[in-house]
Amino acid sequence: MTAFNPTRRFLLKGAASAALAAAAAPALAKIVPAEDPFIENLIKGMSLEEKAGQLSIFGDSVRFDGPPINPTPEQTSTRDKVFEDIAKGRMTGVYNGIGVAVGREMQKTAIEQSPHKIPLIFAADVIHGLKTMLPIPLAEACSFDLDLARRSAQAATLEATAKGIQWTFAPMVDVARDQRWGRVAESNGEDTWLDCQFAKARVEGFQGSDLKDGRNMMACPKHFAAYGAVQGGMEYNTADIPETTLRQVHLPPFKAAFDAGALSTMSSFNDIAGVPSTGNHYLLTDILRGEWGFKGLVVSDYTSDEELILHGFAADGADATAKAISAGCDISMQSGFYNKYLPDLVRSGKVSMSVVDRAVRRVLHVKKALGLFDNPYRSLDLAREQSDIRTPETVAWAREAARKSIVMLKNDGGLLPLPKSGKSIALIGPCIDDKADYPGPWSVFPDIEACVTISEGVKAALDPSVQLTTARGSDYEAPLDGGIDAAVAAAKASDIVVLVVGESSGMSGEAQSRVEIVVPAPQMQLAEAVAAVGKPMVVLLRHGRALALHGAVKDAPAILATWFLGSETGHAVADIVFGDYAPQGRLAVSFPQESGQEPFYYNHRNTGRPQLTDDKAFKARYREVTNAPLYPFGHGLTYSTFSYSATKVSSPEMAINGKITVTATVTNTGARACHEVAQLYIHERVASITQPVRSLRGIKHLDLAPGQSAQVSFELSAADLAYVHGDLKWRTDPGVFDVWIAPSAMAGESASFLVKA
Repeated sequence: MTAFNPTRRFLLKGAASAALAAAAAPALAKIVPAEDPFIENLIKGMSLEEKAGQLSIFGDSVRFDGPPINPTPEQTSTRDKVFEDIAKGRMTGVYNGIGVAVGREMQKTAIEQSPHKIPLIFAADVIHGLKTMLPIPLAEACSFDLDLARRSAQAATLEATAKGIQWTFAPMVDVARDQRWGRVAESNGEDTWLDCQFAKARVEGFQGSDLKDGRNMMACPKHFAAYGAVQGGMEYNTADIPETTLRQVHLPPFKAAFDAGALSTMSSFNDIAGVPSTGNHYLLTDILRGEWGFKGLVVSDYTSDEELILHGFAADGADATAKAISAGCDISMQSGFYNKYLPDLVRSGKVSMSVVDRAVRRVLHVKKALGLFDNPYRSLDLAREQSDIRTPETVAWAREAARKSIVMLKNDGGLLPLPKSGKSIALIGPCIDDKADYPGPWSVFPDIEACVTISEGVKAALDPSVQLTTARGSDYEAPLDGGIDAAVAAAKASDIVVLVVGESSGMSGEAQSRVEIVVPAPQMQLAEAVAAVGKPMVVLLRHGRALALHGAVKDAPAILATWFLGSETGHAVADIVFGDYAPQGRLAVSFPQESGQEPFYYNHRNTGRPQLTDDKAFKARYREVTNAPLYPFGHGLTYSTFSYSATKVSSPEMAINGKITVTATVTNTGARACHEVAQLYIHERVASITQPVRSLRGIKHLDLAPGQSAQVSFELSAADLAYVHGDLKWRTDPGVFDVWIAPSAMAGESASFLVKA
């Protein structure tokens, strides 16, 4: 297998990649032309200092009104200093500040006082909403619903652009196969194909059909690249992976986002095989620009250019600057290194003027693509700042997106849905009334007071005659004095217990890697005590990753994965718990039995000694547990049952340049009309590089009445069967393929066909 070598220069010429590149090239060329006289004239007249300024972006210390989300900079700029830097052309833009009136003042300063009147760009981390918080990306990925992701991105964009944002540092498209990593919460889960579909949908939602429209904003797929492959799931760690894995698993979602029109990307904190991404020429130039023809810009992550020093990749600030910009990192975020070092590096000949001009050209092309030269005040509309925040339509969508993201893991005995009357309920858990926790991780500007807690949502749904008793029971990671006693008393006084446990929002997200992905011990003690009362118990998990469940939580008869659902959490949870809507989510991540199984993902390769029977001797497994997931990728129950027929193929053979159709019949065998998500999986039996035991290649959404059946059909072509070979080219091999149409990655009856050369 080919190891990742940053000095190699291979051209990706596989059928799938070539087709994607051919389709994308005309659109990119139209949006970002190779030559533009207006931009070339600007570059010719700019000083080195002004060019460095166009390549530098800083946190907005004038308008920031949210909680701290990054390490505190050593120096905080005053308002006067910020406006002075704008007037002197020392910054290309600011990020994570909102407020139209002051934004207009900043822009006015830029276009009237800076040397070449170049407008600023206003950016922010709009990950899952601005004021109205939507479900975290992982939760939305569990909807398996691409239109949902697209509409959520549109809803977030409406509010963000109303507050003056033109560029979001989203979507995150890192493939996340280790649930110990905190940033799983921002991801689309463990599957590359699904990640590609969500990457495309979110870019389309953010950018719309016209990037110059002030109601759309530029997307920034991140973190380029392989950030989800950090060793041990530890934040900022190294990613030591073969280049075949890099290209087959981790790069395709970025390619899908760029093909959808994304004009920026963010370099990742990690290194790949010892070369940090922000200084990786092979990654940022040879692959991104050379192979893919990307015409947009690359922005560093927060001080990741400066961090080249502690990586051991650069000797000092000047060396880090030279290596970052030479590698293809166009904009330095927050460190100030480009302003500080670039002019002298060019004057000394250590960095070519052409390298600087190339980066400036990319930045100016992107600003022009956004329409900033034509209308510097785009997305800086005082009227919209009032009218387009928390509109009834946006709030209603937040509720719908949230309930469609909930996954029912278990429902033994049909405990759910609960009745709205006739039964008293004890609602227990540390988060039930904690409004501050409801926006979820990576919520920069949330309207906390507008968040609907689970307690509020349940109370609103219940008949007024029902007795609802609440108790926190414990804190998230610490016991509460008398907390368990109060919770037990509430359980004893009620007919049904609804226990809400899991992570706080501060336990997921950046820099929140966990050794044990379990419900914290104080909450487990609470769960055991409440379960011992003996009342029927529904567990609602709040979490930003898959969890290893144990004890009373694992054994509860009904379990819902409710993630971090945002502003409308309480209403959405009540919609499902009380049966106004049936759950329809599917797991985008596998739940392991134990934390020690991580990294744990369904689309793994077989070993030479897989455990295929009960025989445990000398097999690839841990002593304590089987290799089966607690809950598999794609799993999700609802308030009905479905059966799947055997999978069928349209022909026993397929020409290597042909197509084949895969079908199955899905039947609603229950008593309620419900939604089902049929999934297509493939497996190549023999390959020059062994392939996963299953790989997702399609999803179909079905709404079926009781007793109703529908035939599900998928078409496969050579591109769907291709993989990255040792020469780093995508190619389809002749051979036998197995296919499944199934409700999860662990279910279904397979069929097979032969691909002939």
